[in-house]
Amino acid sequence: QVQLVESGGGLVQPGGSLRLSCAASGSSFSTYYMGWYRQAPGKERELVAFIASGGTTNYADSVKGRFTISRDNAKNTVYLQMNSLRPDDTDVYYCKMITTSHTTYWGQGTQVTVSS
Repeated sequence: QVQLVESGGGLVQPGGSLRLSCAASGSSFSTYYMGWYRQAPGKERELVAFIASGGTTNYADSVKGRFTISRDNAKNTVYLQMNSLRPDDTDVYYCKMITTSHTTYWGQGTQVTVSS
């Protein structure tokens, strides 16, 4: 059973930075799509950024130039570096993995709060 364990969330002031990590169990991590999503109460979960197995990345317009997604296949880990954080970045952030057989897994979520 694949597990995704997120870490790195917390409280940060506007303009600050956080780095989220998502560690995956199992093998073949390097072949999987990995993404970060976020969700506010009462709202749809939305894509923040993804990184494909070949390294192609894509970002939501709202985070372009501020967030960077990366992966370390040797550690089975995907990261989300978040800079210049704003109060509207406050959400629960989820890690998502899609395998080559199109099975989807989600992490448990980590809270990010941007507030002074």
